[in-house]
Amino acid sequence: AAAIFDGKHATLIQSFGPEARGSACSAQVSVADDAIGYPYVKNPDVLIVMSPDAYTQFAPQLRPGGMLLYENELITVDDKLPAGVKTFGIPATRLAEELGRRLVLNIVMTGFFTGVTSLLSLEAVEKAVRESVRRGAEDLNLRAFSKGYERGRGTIAKGN
Repeated sequence: AAAIFDGKHATLIQSFGPEARGSACSAQVSVADDAIGYPYVKNPDVLIVMSPDAYTQFAPQLRPGGMLLYENELITVDDKLPAGVKTFGIPATRLAEELGRRLVLNIVMTGFFTGVTSLLSLEAVEKAVRESVRRGAEDLNLRAFSKGYERGRGTIAKGN
């Protein structure tokens, strides 16, 4: 939704096979200024991984020179990444737990993605978060988003 709020085109393909019970699930999102003719992603420019299984399964597919965002308290980045990949880690689970609700770790990571990449505007992603969560949970989710976003902007400011 955030891409659409920014006036872009977007597609989403999700895979929740037997892995959905805690292992490597995937969601492929394509964002472009023009219509998207083929929605499948073979070699992503940006990859977000939040579990060791997801890292093992999907990191080798990252485009050389791409960007890896990862849960740094669960994943150890190794030398098997494609050439020139920039890596950015965040303790998303711990930050979510500090807010009192581990389930918002995906929103922390959404904020981190927004802060590190600047691919979508802050306003569009905040609006998407606000409109996608259940009524009454907006404040918690927006705080989780802000925590991730601030960490992402700080990471970029430090040159990491």
